[in-house]
Amino acid sequence: MTPEDILLREAFLLGIELRLFWFVTLCYGICFITGIAYLASSKQGIGRALTKGLWITVVIHTLLIIFRTIEGMRPPFQTLYETLSWFAWSASVTYLYVQNKWHNVHLPGFIVAGLSMAACLYSLLSRSPEIAPVPPALQSPWYEAHVIIAFLSYAVFVVSFAVEVCYLKFKTSPDNPPVFGVFDEEFHRWTHRLVLFGFPLLTFAVFSGAAWANDAWGRYWSWDPKETWSLITWTVYALYLHTKAVGRWRGRPASILNIIGFVCMIMTFLGVNWLAKLLNIPSMHTYAV
Repeated sequence: MTPEDILLREAFLLGIELRLFWFVTLCYGICFITGIAYLASSKQGIGRALTKGLWITVVIHTLLIIFRTIEGMRPPFQTLYETLSWFAWSASVTYLYVQNKWHNVHLPGFIVAGLSMAACLYSLLSRSPEIAPVPPALQSPWYEAHVIIAFLSYAVFVVSFAVEVCYLKFKTSPDNPPVFGVFDEEFHRWTHRLVLFGFPLLTFAVFSGAAWANDAWGRYWSWDPKETWSLITWTVYALYLHTKAVGRWRGRPASILNIIGFVCMIMTFLGVNWLAKLLNIPSMHTYAV
């Protein structure tokens, strides 16, 4: 096969992938619009359609990720284009797994679908889809474990955020009947369970990231902007778990901390990249910008 044939083949496969990615983004958008309709009508049939739509979208998105993996001959989370897709997929998969534990509660899927759609759109509209060679900094045995565990923790925190927002807005009480399902204290306890699961994962991600940094750059910690914000995120979720253990802080203060933790997580994932580029701040993570 000549170099020209290889280039034509790569361009053909990339074209197929981009069309499939746009279709996945459209599916997330349809789920998001379905969520808006559910919010406006409060009809359980529309809520069930939202959940079923997310299931279909995740199946197609899984095929896209498999296609990208085969095409690149490596795990598909090296560039920001790829990690945004991975973020959307992992958040949606985690939500659907947890949603099986609930009965007739579909509204958090509206938030998850919106975030997934936004991540995919940002990836498609502002990132290069080209498959790049693996840089030396990523050629570490810690790299894949770090990224997979970090994004699993992110996915859990996304679902916890979605549940928290729904609970705060639609908390079931005598004055607020269960229009969108029963958002009672048992449902609220799911936010705590999710963070309890996600926090050890985030802890492992921080430590494995330090080990990876030592492999790649010869030091475990350098107060790089992304390292600093990962520590801030870890601290906020540690405070959240502490407040849940203190009786008088279990209510709204803990909920607010959970939401702040989500904002810090987004800052760690994306905001640091933007600030480093905008303010010309040196960062060892600019390979992902």
